[in-house]
Amino acid sequence: MVATTLGTHPGDDRVPDLSPDGQAAEDALARDVLDRLGSATVADDDDRRCARLLRERLEAQLAVGESGEHLRAVRNIFSPHQQVRHLFTLMPTATADDWAVVARRMARVPEAYAGYIASLTEGSRRGLHAAPRQVETVVEQLDEWAASAWFPTFADGAPDDIPTALRSELTDAATTAQAAAAELREYLATTYLPAAQGTPDAVGAERYRLGARASTGADLDLAEAYAWAWDEHRRIDAEIRREAEAVLPGADPLTAMRHLDENGPAVEGVEEVRAWLQEMMDTAIADLEGTHFDIPVPVRHVEAMIAPAGSAAAPYYTRPSLGFSRPGRTWLPTLGETRFPLWGLVSTWYHEGVPGHHLQLGQWTHLADQLSTFQTSIGSTSGNVEGWALYAERLMDELGYLTVPGARIGYLDAQQMRAVRVVIDIGMHLELRVPADSPLHAGETWTPQVAREFVGAHCGRPPAFLDSEIVRYLGWPGQAISYKLGERAWLAGRDAARAARGADFDLKAWHAAALSLGSLGLDDLTDELAKL
Repeated sequence: MVATTLGTHPGDDRVPDLSPDGQAAEDALARDVLDRLGSATVADDDDRRCARLLRERLEAQLAVGESGEHLRAVRNIFSPHQQVRHLFTLMPTATADDWAVVARRMARVPEAYAGYIASLTEGSRRGLHAAPRQVETVVEQLDEWAASAWFPTFADGAPDDIPTALRSELTDAATTAQAAAAELREYLATTYLPAAQGTPDAVGAERYRLGARASTGADLDLAEAYAWAWDEHRRIDAEIRREAEAVLPGADPLTAMRHLDENGPAVEGVEEVRAWLQEMMDTAIADLEGTHFDIPVPVRHVEAMIAPAGSAAAPYYTRPSLGFSRPGRTWLPTLGETRFPLWGLVSTWYHEGVPGHHLQLGQWTHLADQLSTFQTSIGSTSGNVEGWALYAERLMDELGYLTVPGARIGYLDAQQMRAVRVVIDIGMHLELRVPADSPLHAGETWTPQVAREFVGAHCGRPPAFLDSEIVRYLGWPGQAISYKLGERAWLAGRDAARAARGADFDLKAWHAAALSLGSLGLDDLTDELAKL
């Protein structure tokens, strides 16, 4: 999976070993690297940051592995079943030789899913289960894969002029892969789900801290983060109410957003919205290059894509391969829709594309040979990456780019969702009380039902999206909080650098230096940014 993501072995037809033995081998490699790291020579600040990152990331990985989380890894986003399928969307497909590699790898999908089933079976034997809510959601996703015949449909995308024998091989491999996905679905629905009954959604403080460190690179004060996020929610609520008044006098935020759904600017058609998002990112690159950023030539290309059926509801980004043979790509799940109001898309694509994920991860790819592959790719933390993307949304608001009618309420709605995420993610998993000044369920314990009602009252995204979000938070504890806490770290670092330099502070130069650090955990990010 790493090789395919980085684009370093384009002829690789292997699939990941998702079995318990595979995890054991990966953990053994981590321990070996940690042993050798102790005697490594640290020559400069780049080395210092890399060594610290490497130690923290590997120790976090080992802690998660030792807890057995890989034996109950069932969730609606970035789950092993999706990671296997995702490999094919990253592979080269320009030549007949490329498609021959696709065919060989598709034929081995049963091997990957058999290893995954072996891990889940071992977890079940130990009493380590995913909650039924996660299992049911993944079964639904696999049903969508079956309905869309995803693997055969992907194979049908091969050019008409490939050799007949290869076409037959592709067809057979795709049929085999689709059957393996169906077998995984049956295992989850008929064997695993009954055994998982009674498993709670909440993971508790110990597992939550493991997940939070894995996503943020920090040992967090969860009580402080919860209280801060609640204050941030209340601050944004006041601001978004003022913005709603500007959109539709007398309206509350949700009414204003529904008004924009029906009456605001929108794009009709799936291909049309893809093209609109592409043009938006191309324009942002042209405007920002040389003014607020120095954008290397290879990073000036990014592709807007439509996410495959059976994906989670949230848009996402895939980074470029090393050397940029595969560009960075943003992905829009359509959820069956064909009309796309723009008020909620503008800020999101500044987050996913430019100046968000694409500028940061594209710059890291550009610098991979100067820093290290680890610092610029697989060593990344969600807190750093998602924090930058939220900072990018805020920056575009500061620079006056949210000019599409309703785009600023869309930005504030996204900010609100990220603040509420921190509150309900920590609240549900630690089973905390809803704050006393809440207009809903004050003093009650956070449950998925309470959280869904709360987020539905304060966030204007479609119901299906919000349903998916609650499942996501429950299945990936500690990841959702990384966005807002990461943005807080980025803003604190910028403020400290500005205060230190005074009139000499240059935002464009700071951006260039900040995006050239490579990955950092939140334990280190603010301090390193403050020095720039």
